[in-house]
Amino acid sequence: MTNIDKNPAVTRWFEDFTLGEVFHNPSRTMTDGIFAMFQAASGDNDPIHYNLEYCQDRGHRDMLAHGMQTFIQTAAGAGTFPSQVADSLVGLIEFGGNILKPVYRNDTLYAKLEITDLIEQNTTGIIVMTASVENHQGIEVLSGFHKYLIRKRPDQA
Repeated sequence: MTNIDKNPAVTRWFEDFTLGEVFHNPSRTMTDGIFAMFQAASGDNDPIHYNLEYCQDRGHRDMLAHGMQTFIQTAAGAGTFPSQVADSLVGLIEFGGNILKPVYRNDTLYAKLEITDLIEQNTTGIIVMTASVENHQGIEVLSGFHKYLIRKRPDQA
């Protein structure tokens, strides 16, 4: 067991990460409250997200979550990654994704990030992660990526 395993608050530097590492975010159910908070934060007033009758008239079984509402479930800050890079993280530098299937009110989502590339630079490196979200039925509803700029260990840079 490494010091990192014993104490997740110990900073990991770029060279401490390996391909294939997975970071799971806690599951989250898309409740009325989450729909309302997303609407308030985004200003999105499209009735497809907030009017049940409107949604059902268009063939949806319930209110449809906004795609960005689904994507934010992959926020690394919801899991253990930020505590591991507290002193080495420069920042999130790029992200994107594809909505694969609809997400509805009361669906439970499971998000994970997996390191798929490590791009070494002089004093920093870029960690590339795939971002994926599955619903409670095990169906992948989102596929995407995040890129983080991480400092190398100070004595190694």
